[in-house]
This record gives sequence, structure tokens and C-alpha cells, in this order.
Amino acid sequence: MSYTIEYYNLSVRADLDGWPPGLRARYRALLLRMLEYGPDLGMPHTRAMGGGLYEIRAKAAEGIGRALYCTLVGQRILILHALVKKTDKTPSHDLALARHRIKEVMKHEQERRP
Repeated sequence: MSYTIEYYNLSVRADLDGWPPGLRARYRALLLRMLEYGPDLGMPHTRAMGGGLYEIRAKAAEGIGRALYCTLVGQRILILHALVKKTDKTPSHDLALARHRIKEVMKHEQERRP
């Protein structure tokens, strides 16, 4: 079972590349697991957020990072948004942005299908 990782846009990729080194390393380690075992690693690594939205839960000495993602047909994992958390709760504007993007992506995916 081989998955692929895609990014919503270059800005999302740049945000992740800008994470502190420890968080970036943890995120990449989780991505490697997801490529091999699939998008649902379970807690504490990944968590379902409802409506097809999931989060990668990276934690390191520098803080806590979240990458919000969805899955697409063809064993594709699409990273929609990334953030370094400053509080215990994921900010509502970050969730709203990811939910907007997932709707946009799903609409586009449906239009592509015959």
C-alpha cells in the first residue's frame, strides 16, 4: 500500500519548511510512516477532525506543529495547511481555512471525474 504526499500550494510547503528543525524532523518522520502505513496513524500521531479533515500532530522541544490534511482518490494525502501552535487549542481561523480548502479540493476532484 503506497501513498503519495501532495501540498495544496507552494505556500503550505514553505510554511512547513520554515518550522523549527525538531518539529520539521518529527513531521517528516510521521510523513514517512504515513507513506508506508496510510493516512490514519491514530493518536497521538494523527487525529480525525471531522468532515474528511485530519491533522498530523508533531511535537518537539521547540513546540507543537499541526499539518491539516485530507485524503484523495488514488491513495493521495493532501496537506492543506500548516501551523505552529501557540495555545492548546487549534485556532478557529486555521481550521476554517483548512475546511474551506478541503471543500474547494473536493469540488475540483468531482469535476475531474467523468
